[in-house]
Amino acid sequence: MSKIEENSYSENKLINDLDLNPIDIEICDVTLRDGEQTPGVVFTKEEKMNISNQIDSLGVEVIETGFPVVSSDEKNTVKQISNMGLDARTCCLSRALTSDVDSALDCNVDMVSIFVAMSDLHLIHKYNKSCEEMISCALDTIEYAKDHGLEVRFAAEDASRTNVDTLKNVFLRAQDYGVDYVSLADTVGVLNPSTTYHLVNEINKSVDTPICIHCHNDLGMATANTLMAAEAGAKQLHTTVNGIGERAGNAPLEEVLMGLLVEYDIDRYDTTGLTDLSRMVEYYANITPPVNKAIVGKNAFTHESGIHVMAILENPRTYELFNPELVGGKRNLIVGKHTGIKALKGIVKSMGYSLEHDELCELKEKVKNCTDIKHGISRDKMEEMIKDIKTHGI
Repeated sequence: MSKIEENSYSENKLINDLDLNPIDIEICDVTLRDGEQTPGVVFTKEEKMNISNQIDSLGVEVIETGFPVVSSDEKNTVKQISNMGLDARTCCLSRALTSDVDSALDCNVDMVSIFVAMSDLHLIHKYNKSCEEMISCALDTIEYAKDHGLEVRFAAEDASRTNVDTLKNVFLRAQDYGVDYVSLADTVGVLNPSTTYHLVNEINKSVDTPICIHCHNDLGMATANTLMAAEAGAKQLHTTVNGIGERAGNAPLEEVLMGLLVEYDIDRYDTTGLTDLSRMVEYYANITPPVNKAIVGKNAFTHESGIHVMAILENPRTYELFNPELVGGKRNLIVGKHTGIKALKGIVKSMGYSLEHDELCELKEKVKNCTDIKHGISRDKMEEMIKDIKTHGI
């Protein structure tokens, strides 16, 4: 059952003018694996377990827990998370090697993501092998994993720079080996929404296996590309909390979930935990999102302009797409140089005070002359000013 309150957000009703197929998706969050590839970021086992619990509480269907062959500590952590009793299925990364699959089996994960690059660039400069050699290894590894009872996702690294016919042919062969998903990785973020739709649609026309999309944010389009992939028929959407990840990061979980809600009315996720999860990952990763970061940035629900504040006080939907409470956030009405008398009166009232017109004018003068005005005046400072006016008069 949906946990979304009625009228807590505005829908994009223009979507109804489009002839779209129903969106059928699930989320695979890769914060613990791809997110930890952010330069300088290392999560402890306890931190990864805490993050897993928080992601699971949102209703996310799959959590990619790590890459077990990296180290014995990584393997132990993946195993611990897999045995936590989460509602989400657990997944781990695997090269096209049966020994990697053995590590996954030891960790008791539900799914293994077997990856191989097929672009000429990677084949020449990373593998120094032919595409057929790499695919042969991948198919043998897929067969081994399926024979041992694992759900298998077959991922094409650098898919967005791989010949589309090559992808189709390889995915069809993998399908014959019983893979549960085929995955397209936009490894360097070269796609845009139009080309994402085209790529997913082309693969979707050729294979019956559910498609995954894994977008990087090098051009700032990871969220848009991920949602467009869903429109084109991608089943599994990959995300990271706060969009962390190597280079410019990945599609942010919070943006994708709220995009699914506003654009496509997918309301089965408990988005009220997004801000707490964001702050947790911010603390563990020691990476603070920009103040204007969508959904979870500190200014996401902050208003200073007098006209905006007056409208917000009348009806928050005027300048807020959704209630801050819907993502576990809080509204913040800032008093600054753009705040007029009417807006100031509304803010004072919202704080539980009442001032006469002359008192409001005096408060506005205090605000204008306050040394903190450049950064906005805090609620505590406002209360101090109001009490001073009430105590000492004008």
